[in-house]
Amino acid sequence: MDKLSIRDWLRHCALIAVVLSAMTPFVVRADHRPLCLPNGIKPDTIVNSERVVPKRGRAVTVKQLLIEIKARCRKGKLVDGSGLEIRFYRLIGCWGNPPADYQEMLERQNNELNSLKKKYLVIEIPCQTGDPRRIS
Repeated sequence: MDKLSIRDWLRHCALIAVVLSAMTPFVVRADHRPLCLPNGIKPDTIVNSERVVPKRGRAVTVKQLLIEIKARCRKGKLVDGSGLEIRFYRLIGCWGNPPADYQEMLERQNNELNSLKKKYLVIEIPCQTGDPRRIS
């Protein structure tokens, strides 16, 4: 077997680097600039991941969840590892004193969520994203 020249060795290393980088999610760049994320959604936003990844006992960020579900940007849209488009939905319901029509509002939210889930992978963003034990 022939020994590889330094030039050939460097080509192999470059090829391996390209392949490995193609396997990692492109949702958040190294400079922390999000790609394909809708306005108002940041990589460090806390999400309700229970319906996407069941049995999680801790807070999960958008970035962590997108990496876990192998999210990618495809044609300007955010999709999961299987190609299903991802949508974010901000939940309502954190009222100190709920409005008079809160039951209708929650029912409307539930209907919207059920409709979206038929076509998209929906990531829910809770209305209360801070630590509930913390007093601000």
